[in-house]
Amino acid sequence: MSNNKESRRIFLKGSAALAGTGLMSAAISPAIAQEQGYVLNPPAITSMEVVGTSDRFPVRRVFCLGRNYRAHAIESGDNPDETPPFFFIKPRDAVVESRNGFPYPPMTNELRYEGEMVVALNSGGANISEADALSHVYAYGIGLDMTREDLQHEAQSLERPWAISKSFDNSAPCGPLYPVENHGHAIEGRIWLSVNGEIKQDSVLSLQRWSVSQGIAILSRHYELSAGDIIMTGTPEGIGLVEKGDVIRTGIDNLGEIEVRVI
Repeated sequence: MSNNKESRRIFLKGSAALAGTGLMSAAISPAIAQEQGYVLNPPAITSMEVVGTSDRFPVRRVFCLGRNYRAHAIESGDNPDETPPFFFIKPRDAVVESRNGFPYPPMTNELRYEGEMVVALNSGGANISEADALSHVYAYGIGLDMTREDLQHEAQSLERPWAISKSFDNSAPCGPLYPVENHGHAIEGRIWLSVNGEIKQDSVLSLQRWSVSQGIAILSRHYELSAGDIIMTGTPEGIGLVEKGDVIRTGIDNLGEIEVRVI
C-alpha cells in the first residue's frame, strides 16, 4: 500500500495546479510557452476530479472496450460466442465534467447514450498478465460513451471506420474518480442508467464478458499502457437515443452516480 501512495503523490504532482478549479483542462500561458520554445501554445491538460480531495488525475489516452456485455453485443447485431474483444479510442479532451452538461453535437440527429465504468491507471506496461493487471489501477469512476448513432450506422454500412461517431468533442462526460486505496476495486455491483427518471439500462458488472483484469491484459498486448490512461469498460444492453433537454443519470454501486443534462 505504501508503494501505491508514493505512486499517487508522484503521479498527481504535475496536475496540482489544477486543484480546486473545477476544470477538466488548463493551459500554460502564451508567454511561458514562448519562453519554453514552443511555436504554439501547448494543448491543455485534461484531468479528472478525485473524490474527497483537491487532486486531479491527468488523462493521457482514452480507450473504450466495445460490446463487453453479452446482451448488448446481441442487441448490436453481434454473436457474442464468436466475436473477440475490440477497442476504439477517444481523444483525451473528449473527457469533460458531467456536471457541466452535454452540448448536443453537430452532424447528427440520433444521439445515443451508453453508461460505462471508467478505469484509471497509475502505471502500465506491455503484455501485462491478468494476475498483475489490477495492481496498475489507480481508481474507478462513471462515464458516458456518447455516440452519433446515425453516423455510426452510415460508416458500418459503407464498411468504413466509425471513429467519427465516437470520437467527437465532449463525447465522454465523466464523474469523479474513486481511488482504490480508499474504495477498493469495483469489480462487482449494479450498473444502471436512466433518462428523465426512467430506467433504461440495468445490469451488473459481473456480466462483463471481459473483466477489468482481462481487459487490461488484452489491451496491453496491443499498446504499451501508461500512467494516465483510462479505459471505459463497455455498456450494458438498453442503449437508446436522447434529445436536447433530456436528463441522463447513471450510477454504479460504491461509485455514486452522475447526472448529465443534454443542452
